[in-house]
Amino acid sequence: MKRAITVAALLAAACAHVELKPPATVEFELLGRIAARYAKDAFTGNLQWRHAGAGDEMLVTTPMGQGVARIVREGDAVQLTTADGREFRAPDAESLTERTLGFRLPLEGLADWVQGRATPGVPARSQRASDGKLLSLDQRGWHVDYQAYGDERPSLMRLTYQDVELRLAITAWK
Repeated sequence: MKRAITVAALLAAACAHVELKPPATVEFELLGRIAARYAKDAFTGNLQWRHAGAGDEMLVTTPMGQGVARIVREGDAVQLTTADGREFRAPDAESLTERTLGFRLPLEGLADWVQGRATPGVPARSQRASDGKLLSLDQRGWHVDYQAYGDERPSLMRLTYQDVELRLAITAWK
């Protein structure tokens, strides 16, 4: 009996909810706007993103500033919390955002793409301007069009994947 209680306690502890933490130190932080079109649905909103190699925290809000989702990645675990407090988890952001928001958000490759570069070690095809800046990039099944640059970093991007179209307008880097 005592052993059964111990096993039950260990199983309960293993299944306990562990809150993922946003990165303490960041490689970059950006602010911007996001527009998503997928199938017959569309969404526009604001984006605040803190990125570090081991983690991310992304806040998506409506144009009026109301929370839509908070996405936190810590290592290989991703958690999405909706405005009403519901929490969802998955091993990658693309499947998680597709399941909960209705469209794929390529968080893993996006950290490099917003900086105007391909993800190292992952096959890619790209087109560059005469000044060396990316004009387009195909990687991880996504096609990225770089539509404008500001201060040497992309400021306007269009990303497509099957029937998903994302537009990012980056307004500030920190």
